[in-house]
Amino acid sequence: MKIKMLILDVDGTLTDGKIYMGPNGEAMKAFNCHDTIPLQKLPSLGVTTVIITKRTSKIVENRAKEMNICEVYQNIINKKEKIDELLSAKNLTYDNVAYIGDDENDYEAMLNCGFKACPNDAIEKIKNIVDYISPNKCNESAVGEIINTKLLKML
Repeated sequence: MKIKMLILDVDGTLTDGKIYMGPNGEAMKAFNCHDTIPLQKLPSLGVTTVIITKRTSKIVENRAKEMNICEVYQNIINKKEKIDELLSAKNLTYDNVAYIGDDENDYEAMLNCGFKACPNDAIEKIKNIVDYISPNKCNESAVGEIINTKLLKML
């Protein structure tokens, strides 16, 4: 199995899972800077990095650019359907996909992926299907830890 694509959830995976709302509805998210360098490396190693998230936020677009994320899909209700489209367009299979997620809306999308991982504080349903649970919690660089200790060995 050779990983060619890494799919990431955002809230609770790349962020602390909290959504900070100001009085005028503006949202803020907290990302961990230690995820940046591991993510920035992957495209040069032949891995397409993809964010698929249910929410929509300009913050995610801006942060994705900083992290060298190849593709960002927001406002996606059915993540598995989006993955199916991506795999078809890129002539890949689920065996070529690593997925890092943490919550109910990641479950169906993660099931068939070649490598599945989650932060330590993911919900039990996700922990029960993954290949690896990071010792780090969300926003404690679980993504960077997963990339450095597991994913780089699978390229």
